[in-house]
Amino acid sequence: MKSKKNLNVALVGNPNTGKTSLFNQLTGLTQKVGNYPGITVDKKQGSSKLPNGTTATITDLPGTYSINPTSLDESIVLETLLDNDNENFPDVVIVVAEVENIKRNLLLFTQVKDLKIPTILVINMADQMERKGIFIDIEQLKEELKTEIVLISARKKEGINTLKKKLLGYKNFDTNPVLKVSDKIDKAYFEDVKARLKGFTTYKSWLLITQKEPVKFISEASKHVIENFKIDQSRLKKYQHKETIYRYQFINDVLKKTYKIDHSKAKDLRSYLDRVLTHKVFGYLIFTSILLLMFQSVFDWATLPMDFIDVTFSNLSEWAKMKLPEGVISNLITEGIIPGIGGIVIFIPQIAILFLFVATLEETGYMSRVVFLMDKVMRRFGMSGKSVIPLISGTACAIPAIMATRNIVGWKDRLITILVTPFTTCSARLPVYAIIIALIIPEDRVLGIFSLQGLVLMALYVLGFASAIISAYILNKVLKVDSKSFFIVEMPNYKLPSLKNIVLDVLEKTKAFVLGAGKIILAISVVLWFLASNGTSDFKNAETIVTEKNKDSNLPTEELEREIASYKLENSYIGVMGKMIEPAIEPLGYDWKIGIALISSFAAREVFVGTLSTIYSVGNDDEGTIKQRMAAEINPVTKEKRFNFPAGMSLLVFYAFAMQCMGTLAIVKRETKSWKWPMLQLVGMGLLAYLAAFVTFAILK
Repeated sequence: MKSKKNLNVALVGNPNTGKTSLFNQLTGLTQKVGNYPGITVDKKQGSSKLPNGTTATITDLPGTYSINPTSLDESIVLETLLDNDNENFPDVVIVVAEVENIKRNLLLFTQVKDLKIPTILVINMADQMERKGIFIDIEQLKEELKTEIVLISARKKEGINTLKKKLLGYKNFDTNPVLKVSDKIDKAYFEDVKARLKGFTTYKSWLLITQKEPVKFISEASKHVIENFKIDQSRLKKYQHKETIYRYQFINDVLKKTYKIDHSKAKDLRSYLDRVLTHKVFGYLIFTSILLLMFQSVFDWATLPMDFIDVTFSNLSEWAKMKLPEGVISNLITEGIIPGIGGIVIFIPQIAILFLFVATLEETGYMSRVVFLMDKVMRRFGMSGKSVIPLISGTACAIPAIMATRNIVGWKDRLITILVTPFTTCSARLPVYAIIIALIIPEDRVLGIFSLQGLVLMALYVLGFASAIISAYILNKVLKVDSKSFFIVEMPNYKLPSLKNIVLDVLEKTKAFVLGAGKIILAISVVLWFLASNGTSDFKNAETIVTEKNKDSNLPTEELEREIASYKLENSYIGVMGKMIEPAIEPLGYDWKIGIALISSFAAREVFVGTLSTIYSVGNDDEGTIKQRMAAEINPVTKEKRFNFPAGMSLLVFYAFAMQCMGTLAIVKRETKSWKWPMLQLVGMGLLAYLAAFVTFAILK
């Protein structure tokens, strides 16, 4: 056991029981997100002060319906609760149940209780009991389950202090199993298991035997014993089935004595709302309207702060040029670092607004209705209903979305979802979309209400989603993989969103986006600045060459300096590289500068804007924001704007389809354990992007 001043607490529960809300209430701003050793599953921890000054380290374990894992996320719960030599092994486990779905929640509780770890059952959303006509005899339930029970409302902060006080007495908790399920199944078999697998309780031994993959912390001798028991798979499956039956029989008997629902006293709007929000016609109309509002807001609400940030970074760069002494370091700061970072910071308002909407929809319980609604669509295109979750998550970032496919049981469904998720428009594409749309789409209103720019943005999201499901349909026909899957979705209660939870979620995701992209952009900005500030002999002699070339034209000094800067950029190392690839991208309407931005954005899509910010800043003494400089760029051949409607639409279509994300390729390789699938994505999506952009430019020019 740990000292009284340091207590390890594990939070366990089914999805949508309010476990994360309770975690937020207990830890507040002390929480941090990391990875479990050796894997990419998120590990959320935070500290909480208990009444006597004890510091409790709270670990929010992934949501699971059973201690027997069916996915990598769920296996974390099992390993955490079995490895009592681990420094993070919990002194006490909080099992979170939800008042309306307590029967299903108690299956997990009885399994955890049988591990003989001090356990508290927390029943959340207790504030809704009266409204839903629910009565619980808490004292008798405590006696039947041999556990401490606390009624809470995480949303209203009710019962939190009571829970903290209960945690202090964990050493006095009853740790006896709630029911000895092994005796009911096959007493002799389980006695043999315990005798041969030494050092573990009967139930822990049983859990070790039933896992597909051996857990990491057991000895080689124990692994050998376990493998011997695994030989008889039919017996293991039969006994697992019996365990579930016996547990639910026990739970039913307990709840008959302690839990009552009187529907005549319920004042519940949930059923009515579900009929409307999941309706086969109105459900889709409502969802489309919400999306429309979201994308209108991304442009309308973010315009003022974005303009302010754009001007601020432009002025900061100009101020730095005046204040800093001339030299390499000053040029690096004013032409590389400041424009590069400004190229990503400007999009914080739009990204924060997008995350705000997503977090609010999740908090209210509406997102689960979307998953249920879209399941009907997904099945027609060869994907599981569970595939909707990664596809929706992909609007934030494809990397965690692909990791979320671990909840999909069937390998074929999971593989298809992994392959098509990058088509979903992620937040990294948003900076590219935003700057191009602002350049080529006028700020007009449709029907006097809808922003034309917002409608174009929504169309790009729809294009991405449509590409994903069409690709899934094709892959479902092409891939010859036998696999079965089942769709289960939790329909949580509707609730008013917690402002605290939303703010924490938006801050966490926005910070992760900005810091993750910022490091890449800063590094690339420095490299690009160096390549654009140095070059061949023509670069070094640019002033002499341009002056000699224009000696008879009597150009004004300002225009001559602009010609020199342009000549130097074209003959810099980055200019030479750009000119080499220009023939390949010219049919798409792009010049060498855009080509350099395309290549550099392979590290991360949002680098596209930062790259152009750096390229247009090097040697450019003209005042103006990055948007103004891009808008002023002229095609020397056609004498038209470089970012005109055909070229702009070509770019939008290219980024709608192209992979352009090194991190996504890496995570696909990790999840599929092969380079075959990420290479297929890179080549396939790249070719599709090139052809679609070529056709778009050819039609519109």
